[in-house]
Amino acid sequence: MPVEFIGMIGTRDVSETRPPSGPVVDPDYTRRFAQAHEQAGFDRILIGYGSSSPDGTQVAAHVAAHTERLGLLVAHRPGFVAPTLAARTFATLDQFSGGRVAVHIITGGHDAEQRRDGDHLPKDERYQRTDEYLDILTRSWTEDEPFGLDGTYYRFADFHSEVKPAQQPRIPLYFGGSSAAAYRVGGKHADVFALWGEPLAETAEQIASVRSAALAAGRTTPPRISVSFRPILGATEEAAWERAHGILDTIRSRGAAGSFVGSRRDILPTGPGAQPQNAGSQRLLAAAAKGELHDRALWTAPAAATGAAGNSTALVGTPETVAQALLDYVDIGVTTLLIRGYDPLEDALDYGRELLPLVRAEVARRDRAAGAAATGAPSTGAGSADARVAVAGAR
Repeated sequence: MPVEFIGMIGTRDVSETRPPSGPVVDPDYTRRFAQAHEQAGFDRILIGYGSSSPDGTQVAAHVAAHTERLGLLVAHRPGFVAPTLAARTFATLDQFSGGRVAVHIITGGHDAEQRRDGDHLPKDERYQRTDEYLDILTRSWTEDEPFGLDGTYYRFADFHSEVKPAQQPRIPLYFGGSSAAAYRVGGKHADVFALWGEPLAETAEQIASVRSAALAAGRTTPPRISVSFRPILGATEEAAWERAHGILDTIRSRGAAGSFVGSRRDILPTGPGAQPQNAGSQRLLAAAAKGELHDRALWTAPAAATGAAGNSTALVGTPETVAQALLDYVDIGVTTLLIRGYDPLEDALDYGRELLPLVRAEVARRDRAAGAAATGAPSTGAGSADARVAVAGAR
């Protein structure tokens, strides 16, 4: 199965190592950022969500108008608009974009951030609401007859949407989280379940939990799995690590709160020994406490330096080393790789030149080999020999 690559864009130039530059909404930068990902060969771009951030659906519409094939993964928090309205909004966007939309469901793991938009439900109830919300969303996209609901969180009658997604039977759903509640709800609804970049053993444990939850929900096909990383590349191992430590020094000099703007500050732990509320950040910090370097190239120091407020673990090395590290995750069942850099636009272009082709060539070679083995035909490796040699050199 081909691997899916997802990048991430924002509406202005900013990262943990770069202070915000330009207006909050910079249409030209947003266009160039998205086009860089399309040029680099990414399948999709994630458009994030924050209580003080620009509206993701409008950002996606702008991007769709200035790209040709790039998929749009719009982060969305249930609970702030009615699911019937959200269903029409995303279906309309899917029609105008030619079937390029996917929705990334984020239930929300930080009480202060949720309250900024007026949500005062505790975390477990938020997941219960998300479950009901996604039932309505999918029914709105797929059912032709009017329906109603007298639910715990939503009540409506005789609803019917004239607009349906361009994609059939519905828009794909991605789902993020690392708690038991997240596994339960995401295991039931998600097409792709998204995790942050933990060591291989811990990631395998999470994959097993997602699959178990999907089975308990009566699914015969579990969600595909996405894992997120921050690749730091260099022409040599030494150059990559020199760059990595320079990035870490900059993060530390700015302080954890200096790495984020607006509502992102609310998700940082405060006070001696404080822990973030969400399970994903807690897991990243636990991995960092065990050591800075895991497996082939996973580096947890940036997560520790930022309080793990977001996907913040890095893969460090030459393109060949990082490609093989990504393939290690493919080997344990990962199908989607979300990667973004500390120099956001420039790194996206570098990934397209140096990293994506290596991973894709090796995955294609493996698929051909598996297909040949299944049919008894000889395997051919045409077109991927150079990449195969380069990746093998990192083993």
